[in-house]
Amino acid sequence: MIFDVRKPELEAIILPDAEMETIAEGYKLTEGIIWHHADNYLVYSDMAHGKVYKWTQAEGVSVIKTPSNITNGNFIDAEGRIVSCEHATSRVTRMEPDGRYMTTLATHFEGKELNSPNDIIVDSKGRIWFTDPAYGRTSPAAGLARPQELDYQGVYRLDPDGTLTLLAKDFGQPNGLCLEPGEGTLLVNDTPRDHIRRFKVEADGSLSGGEVIAELKGDEPGKADGLKVDEEGRIYCTGPGGVHVFAASGELLGVIRTPDQCRNFCFGGSDRSELYFATSSAIFRLKTKTRGVAFF
Repeated sequence: MIFDVRKPELEAIILPDAEMETIAEGYKLTEGIIWHHADNYLVYSDMAHGKVYKWTQAEGVSVIKTPSNITNGNFIDAEGRIVSCEHATSRVTRMEPDGRYMTTLATHFEGKELNSPNDIIVDSKGRIWFTDPAYGRTSPAAGLARPQELDYQGVYRLDPDGTLTLLAKDFGQPNGLCLEPGEGTLLVNDTPRDHIRRFKVEADGSLSGGEVIAELKGDEPGKADGLKVDEEGRIYCTGPGGVHVFAASGELLGVIRTPDQCRNFCFGGSDRSELYFATSSAIFRLKTKTRGVAFF
């Protein structure tokens, strides 16, 4: 059973013959999965192997970054460059177009080293938004043990001129984040609290609000981690048993069950109608009747 339907509205994304297809396997801890919108290929990290991969339907898998400094989150900016979060170095970096050069974008805030930037997005104005939990300093599987310099785990905005702004820090461990359609609101989940919060993005780029709109519940493996929306405003978040699908209001519509524990996922394909899931051991694909939000 791929879908655990809780509300009939979930059927708006379900294809009658939907199957979970394995497209790549042999990994230990995949993360940071994102579709390259300009060149139509998949990007994802294997944190345990310290590599970032590229996958295409025609050519399969190739390595595009090694060593990766335990890269976690990845995103593609408007120019087609890959921006990434590195757990081992506590940096936000950008791979330049030829793939040979890495530009360091952020390392410290107010003189203290960032914890371990985790998930990352870029908006239509070229602003980078990222979460900074402590997992890259505390998890043997996802980082390097070392003391934490900041005494909080925050959400940041990095402007094109290089200005880094702390937006919120009242989290246990902020993790997945995404902008809703229109970029007027930002969703951020909190892994230990297993919930999703919604913030209003003000004209100056600051955040207000932050109310909890949904909770991830269940006894199966899986936590709040990867977070996305589709073009209809439905919210998708990893959780117990797979990816939980919510209405924009936060009402649970159902769960897309994954064969292995899923930590992140993305919409992809030439028309953004395919879901790609990054699990502990493999990358899976599921075709849908909906589409992910166009970034730019």
